[in-house]
Amino acid sequence: MLMKDFEMSYASALAWTLLMIVAFLTVLVFRSSTWWVNSFLPLTVPRFFGGSFFIFLIVQFIRGIPLELDESAEIDGASKLDVFWRIILPLVKPALITASIFSFYWTWEDSLGPLLYLNDPVLYPVSLALKNFADPSAATDWGAIFAMSVLSLVPVVVIFVWLQRYLVEGIQTTGLRG
Repeated sequence: MLMKDFEMSYASALAWTLLMIVAFLTVLVFRSSTWWVNSFLPLTVPRFFGGSFFIFLIVQFIRGIPLELDESAEIDGASKLDVFWRIILPLVKPALITASIFSFYWTWEDSLGPLLYLNDPVLYPVSLALKNFADPSAATDWGAIFAMSVLSLVPVVVIFVWLQRYLVEGIQTTGLRG
């Protein structure tokens, strides 16, 4: 039994190591291509392909939709594409909006990605600009940093207030069986 546990933990460690190597090589490939450096492409394009959390969230939401809806639409003569476009997609809208909101939040606060891909300080997002505004070699103007921090929260608060009902509905019904 101990040997089997060791083999499982070794396989898990090997898998995570391989994933880290692939992620590192991906960063190197994106970094070496000249048209991705100093642009917002490496920061925005990967967000459109979904992360594992968002895929899990949407799959759990779809699993909560009763199969009877699909069956009744097929009995009425709808094709698989019609079932998806007319039944599943409108029901999944709260989960998609929830995933979009979380993706926006995580992109807004990201500081490692811009640090890797952007060389020009003019292109830095708010998170890096705030970090660079605090100068460790001189006196830091904390009032200005706090004012910039509050102003940087305005888009996040506006998006939250605007899409709050979808966010709450998407989180409430995710993973529930119908």
